[in-house]
Amino acid sequence: MKHVASVEGQSETRVRMPTRRALAKQQTRAKVLAAARELFSTAGYEGATIRDIAAAAGMSTGAVFANFSDKSELFREILIADLDQVYAAMADAAGRARTVDDALLRAFSAGYAFYKGQMPLARAALGLSWSFEDGEILRNLPAVQAITDLFSEQMALGVERGELSQECELKLRSQMLFDAYLANYPQAIFAGWGLEALQARAKDQIRVILAGARRG
Repeated sequence: MKHVASVEGQSETRVRMPTRRALAKQQTRAKVLAAARELFSTAGYEGATIRDIAAAAGMSTGAVFANFSDKSELFREILIADLDQVYAAMADAAGRARTVDDALLRAFSAGYAFYKGQMPLARAALGLSWSFEDGEILRNLPAVQAITDLFSEQMALGVERGELSQECELKLRSQMLFDAYLANYPQAIFAGWGLEALQARAKDQIRVILAGARRG
């Protein structure tokens, strides 16, 4: 009979390392995503084909389809990663402000700055957000809700500091702020507005949306 020794209070933890095949799959996905991001950022969603993405990644279309079901799945994964970064940048910017107006303006500006130079990608995101197949999924991504919650949190801080009234309807105004934030992208995409013009418009929007919430 074999005797198995044990040490009280200690446990052996086995760390399962990824297999060579799993690592290769991760690297392939990363290459495809990088190539797709570059093409979506320059050619837009419609202009970037799976064939182009595969060629830019240095692999066959079969290799792309082995990792992603279609182009929309590729785009969604890129958009989710981007929105997480946008939220982080907006939260960081808002956290350095001292007033609610400044916090919201900094948050808006951080979002616009993220997409500067890759407006075709922003255009594709806006377009797909209202498509029949993918729209509802994109509009309900956790990061989208997180951005709206960030606006609400900043207004709540404004209430605590005495800038806004207790009856300022945080939920409604935070949604209005998010709608205003999105509404400025067409100006950048189609009218060529730069960051300064977007900030000026955002400043006016924030002022108007918060007007009825000010302390008397």
